[in-house]
Amino acid sequence: MLDNDFWRGKKVFITGHTGFKGSWLCLWLNSLGADVTGFSLSPPTNPSLFHLCNIQEDTKTIIGDIRDREALSSALLNAKPDIVFHLAAQPIVRASYQDPIYTYETNVMGTIYLFEAIKSAVNNKVPIKAVINITSDKCYENKEWVWGYRENDPMGGYDPYSNSKACSELITSSFRSSFFNSESYDLHGVALASARAGNVIGGGDWAKDRIIPDCIRFLLNKETIKVRHPHAIRPWQHVLEPLSGYLLLAQKLYLEGAIYAEGWNFGPNDKDAKSVEWIVKNICNKWGPHASYQVEKGNYEHEAHFLKLDCSKSKQKLGWAPRWNIGQGIDKTLEWVRAYTDQKCLKDICLQQIEDYSNTQAEV
Repeated sequence: MLDNDFWRGKKVFITGHTGFKGSWLCLWLNSLGADVTGFSLSPPTNPSLFHLCNIQEDTKTIIGDIRDREALSSALLNAKPDIVFHLAAQPIVRASYQDPIYTYETNVMGTIYLFEAIKSAVNNKVPIKAVINITSDKCYENKEWVWGYRENDPMGGYDPYSNSKACSELITSSFRSSFFNSESYDLHGVALASARAGNVIGGGDWAKDRIIPDCIRFLLNKETIKVRHPHAIRPWQHVLEPLSGYLLLAQKLYLEGAIYAEGWNFGPNDKDAKSVEWIVKNICNKWGPHASYQVEKGNYEHEAHFLKLDCSKSKQKLGWAPRWNIGQGIDKTLEWVRAYTDQKCLKDICLQQIEDYSNTQAEV
């Protein structure tokens, strides 16, 4: 369980805080009383959750590029954080085909620059104790098998995005072994972990080429939803699911150190690994009688067909478990969208959903 008292006054540094997942993380941490500093490019979409919820009011925001080594190192040194979450990334599979160089520069070298900045900050007596590199379920070498990938399965990745995330995982392992290893933990004091989540959904995601945001755009424009890969199966989960895992893992790393400095999966229960078509049908049914979809045939870039995560380790060793099933996740997403169309205070909606999630019993 999250310890609200633990987070009160903690200094937290987040890369990629203007993105969808980063914005939700800022909202949650701010509600817990943490002192949050974010380093990121400007919000990647318009509209953006970051601007709609005025997150810059409560979060010290530094607009910068993760590839700018000096700016990143300076920001981290000045923030003097206790805990670091690394979310900055080029996060879209199709975009990685269009610009693989930028994808690798951001997702691979950006990770290295951050770890080097952390080394430098620790040498300058900054009390960083917990670091989590958030990667992706797509970091695994996908064999299209029907069971979930475990944390000790091989890294891989067919497309540049997935492969870059596998590289980021290998970099994390290398830096942990070389510079932040358990044998010298008393000297450096840094517990470095990585976290791999499923396909997140939730209010405020406006990214291109993600199925839920694409559906929302079609619905708001009163158009038929276009579907590329109807039979692809993914581990769908509301964004608060993995974020709760990251926060719990950060607590463990901070309080108990190197014993938790490993890779961790945060995905849904097996029953929530659904096909794209199942998701779209469910959204159409919940939206109303005028919602419809059609499958668009075409010669699209390769994407994995079947992908699941085995989260047994997180459940047993961290005591983490999903709280909302995929149906509830879709309900909360559409609740947010309707609040957006009704011009309600979206920050209040997000904070209420965080409270609702926190008060829900975990599924076991």
